[in-house]
Amino acid sequence: MANLVKEANEQLKEVIMKAMGMAVADGKFEPVPLPPFTIEIPNDKSHGDFAANVAMVCAKALKMNPRQIATILMERMIFDGTYFERCEMAGPGFLNFFLSKEWFARVIKAIEADGENYGRSQEGGNQKIMVEFVSANPTGPMHMGNARGGALGDCLAAVLDWAGYDVTREFYVNDAGNQIEKFGKSLEARYLQIYQGEEAVPFPEDGYHGEDIKTRAQEFADIHGDAYVDAEEKERRDALVAYALPKNIEGLKTDLEKYRITYDVWFRESTLHESGAIDDIVKTLSEKGLTYEKDGAIWYKATAYGGEKDEVLIRANGNPTYFAADIAYHYNKFAVRGFDRVINVWGADHHGHVARLKGAMDAIGLNGNRLDIVLMQLVRLTRDGEVVRMSKRTGKAITLTDLLDEVPIDAARFLFNMREPGSQMEFDLGLAVEQSSQNPVYYVQYAHARICSILKNLAAEGISPKERQLDDLLCFTQPEEIELIRHMAIYPSEILESARTYDPARITRYVIELANKFHKFYNACRVKGEAEDVMQARLALCLATRTVIRNVLTMLKINVPETM
Repeated sequence: MANLVKEANEQLKEVIMKAMGMAVADGKFEPVPLPPFTIEIPNDKSHGDFAANVAMVCAKALKMNPRQIATILMERMIFDGTYFERCEMAGPGFLNFFLSKEWFARVIKAIEADGENYGRSQEGGNQKIMVEFVSANPTGPMHMGNARGGALGDCLAAVLDWAGYDVTREFYVNDAGNQIEKFGKSLEARYLQIYQGEEAVPFPEDGYHGEDIKTRAQEFADIHGDAYVDAEEKERRDALVAYALPKNIEGLKTDLEKYRITYDVWFRESTLHESGAIDDIVKTLSEKGLTYEKDGAIWYKATAYGGEKDEVLIRANGNPTYFAADIAYHYNKFAVRGFDRVINVWGADHHGHVARLKGAMDAIGLNGNRLDIVLMQLVRLTRDGEVVRMSKRTGKAITLTDLLDEVPIDAARFLFNMREPGSQMEFDLGLAVEQSSQNPVYYVQYAHARICSILKNLAAEGISPKERQLDDLLCFTQPEEIELIRHMAIYPSEILESARTYDPARITRYVIELANKFHKFYNACRVKGEAEDVMQARLALCLATRTVIRNVLTMLKINVPETM
């Protein structure tokens, strides 16, 4: 797929290197090793479309003034057959390069040619990447706190897919261990209270107090009656969990699907226990001399691999810890299923777990650097500048469905993905429902709808876009036209940078700026009423803009309205 920015960058590098070679051949430069130089896109477009610091960084090696180096290079630069038309020197020796009209025309043609695939690339080489995100405990409903992680994880997976990676979305179901024991005790207490009264059956202090526990216990009672009241404790708890857990997991799936998130894999922690995978990990670490016994428990020498303290793997009661299961889980990701890279989206409160898990990968013979953790800060809900505490259903916690009942899904997915994961974030409920240019997702969707309206109104007058050749698109001269095209050209590069930095918020910021540049173009440049060649070229520009906006919103699973 086309990436005109990358092509221009490569051409420019070749032009500079050839000029370097000619300067050496002409005896102007000494044939010495030269340091690498950078080519970048200046923020101030009066400094050119591209700029290079080659003269600056080579001054020491060539023992020459940077401006002198720049002059020698400029005299030998050949732009024939490239997208560039000229070079200027600025300041102490910066080289500023200016693109030809052909490049801007080719951007439009590239978008036309690639269509719904414009922005995609094969840079990822089809490497297998897993993105594990949300992975909320199945002991209750999906909490609002997962709304940001859901949007970030899903959009990051989409960006990686567009960048050419083979992406798997995974949800890790914690259906074993302490939280399931606590879940069973909580269900048992509520079930027995139905028949014996709350006074007779104390509720465990560390139990789950949500109304959902009462609901599941009542559902179980409606089916089985008091048949389990006199049953053995283990039998009763197992039966309650066997009923409630699948219901809760199905509820998580339903909530996430409402949020437009679907997973390729729902991986159950219990399979690690049942298959002996955890025992195998403990055995592997023991064989490497990385475990020891203390107080009846088996410990892992985490400090040998970057941990702050040693960690328990098997408790004195014989039960494995969550950490032991986590090591086995990640061994499964890499060694069993063969992922080249694994990305976990975690809350910032898991910061201390990062080094010890990466170290554990090194300890069992895997490369911990292949595991990347994206730490995400929590979100504050606000309205009119005040913090909001919603408690419609549970009385205590805000669920994801509470939030999605309050605000449009488009707004939630877009707004939760507007800041890099590690930044603090406020989610403005009032803004999310506002239908104005102040609401970023509305602003972007309106730009798309505006283009559809332009085309519809022209069609009503018998005017339709015509096939344009490259030469027909050399008439863009207005700053608003040029800026709009330039911004669309960087979209493929923005996808790649977003994938590289694990920051899908770059894409929401990108499309907001694209909508802004389109609105500026629309206000400054007429489409209807111009000469035929100008009108058709501007129609092509409108169509290209519509394509890019549609591609971004579709990738982010946000609706793309044609009327608003």
